Amino acid sequence: MRFFRQDGGSVKLGLVINPMAGIGGAVGLKGSDGLDIVEQALDRGARPHAQERALAALNWFRDHEPGPVSTAAGSMGQDVLEQAGIDCEIVYTPGSEHTTADDTFNAVVALCEGSIDLLMFAGGDGTARDVLNALRQQGQEEKLTVVGIPAGCKIHSAVYAVSPRQAGELVAGLLSGQLYSVKSAEVMDLDEDAFRAGQVRASCYGYMNVPVDEQRMQAMKQGGVDVESMVLQDIAADFIDNMQADVLYLVGSGTTTAALMEELGLDNTLLGIDAIFNGELIAGDLGEQEILGLLDDEHFTSVKIVVTVIGGQGHVFGRGNQQFSPAVIRRVGSDNIIIVATRNKLRSLDGRPLRVDTGDVELDTALRGMKQIITGYDQRTLYKID
Repeated sequence: MRFFRQDGGSVKLGLVINPMAGIGGAVGLKGSDGLDIVEQALDRGARPHAQERALAALNWFRDHEPGPVSTAAGSMGQDVLEQAGIDCEIVYTPGSEHTTADDTFNAVVALCEGSIDLLMFAGGDGTARDVLNALRQQGQEEKLTVVGIPAGCKIHSAVYAVSPRQAGELVAGLLSGQLYSVKSAEVMDLDEDAFRAGQVRASCYGYMNVPVDEQRMQAMKQGGVDVESMVLQDIAADFIDNMQADVLYLVGSGTTTAALMEELGLDNTLLGIDAIFNGELIAGDLGEQEILGLLDDEHFTSVKIVVTVIGGQGHVFGRGNQQFSPAVIRRVGSDNIIIVATRNKLRSLDGRPLRVDTGDVELDTALRGMKQIITGYDQRTLYKID
């Protein structure tokens, strides 16, 4: 399929931003669905990042004369397009400053009525569901092609680019006339209430069309059902044997890191960040500011971050662990990051590199390179972050 209008004109783009997407991530709320969660996040000092991430994508194709881009007013698209210097056409105006899922739905309906060729949207899995529902209502589910700009806490769906930059590069290619095949990609979402209770309940809600680009579009997250328990025990044993005294360990989310906590006999926040010092759990389910508070404590002079890899996608940072913000990662230092993963999880990437999407391009660049991954007892696998 080629992304040009049948009349021979240029590609007509549409953009929708969920400005509240991802707001609960850094403060440990594990999602942003629902007005009550948004209010909790704001009360905890959370700051929205969706517009920044959308702007990062726009900057990669604004020189390709994309305008006018159809969009929603204010924070749902207009503000960012104007900041990027791209002409825009307003097709929907939200009813209040704090937008809702209904606003995303209604904005997409309005864009479809305007006959766009390609829809860009910034958000997480909840936003992808809202977009899908709107496309279904308009009969565009199997017709319109989309590119998601990752900006949420939960980004399991395969309709998102690997990072805002990759989303922008894709659109730049389309605008410059590159030919892309199209495939159906899964729209996944988690039950956030179960997620906060430490249970992963993911469901596929349908499919949307995306460009075929294995380097720029992310794969669907793979679950950990087939992970061998013995391998996890070996990884945990290696980690524990190499733990150092008087070092603060910040253990990230995931089943692999949960195995470390289980082997230590400590309570674990499966989908959060826990802090260990001299074999004891000193704090659990930490948000970004709480982590920074620990880093300010003079008792903790040495700190390490422990993270795993998302199977199928390869993300190390930026998917479900936004509490490890750029500020936190910079304070800890790249040399103090420990990555643990089973070899099967690395094999699931089919040779694709590991990914980092912290929201800070300079930091992402600094984190690139070959890294040692703990894949068993006294076993290290070199794998590239790109």
